[in-house]
Amino acid sequence: MSLGLSVRLPLEVSPVAGPYGLIQNYVEMATQNLKMLVLTNPGERMMDPAFGVGLMSYAFEPNNVSTYMDITTAIQQQTQKYLNYITIEDVKFSTPEDSPDLFPHDIMVSILFSIVSLNQSSVLEIQVNRPI
Repeated sequence: MSLGLSVRLPLEVSPVAGPYGLIQNYVEMATQNLKMLVLTNPGERMMDPAFGVGLMSYAFEPNNVSTYMDITTAIQQQTQKYLNYITIEDVKFSTPEDSPDLFPHDIMVSILFSIVSLNQSSVLEIQVNRPI
């Protein structure tokens, strides 16, 4: 049986680790924790209704700088409160402007963060799709 730090999400059977795949390093674990924080809607987590950014809830907001600032602020505040070992360095938004069928229905959010105690940085990229 293999040892790991945490269960890898989404759950999957692993021939090496056993019934569930396991995360083997701290950067990958921090990335998964940040992803769960960003994708969880406030009120969705039992016993802590304030947990979560709710990124998908912004899918129907105007695709403009004001919405981007709201998302960035929510990510920074939630990370500071729940994942205080992570520092958000930058949040960038990009849209496929060269594809008129997808713009403004598809947004890529890139979160550059660092793990303070490990002195390491990483990037989490999440694609937000609005139904057309």
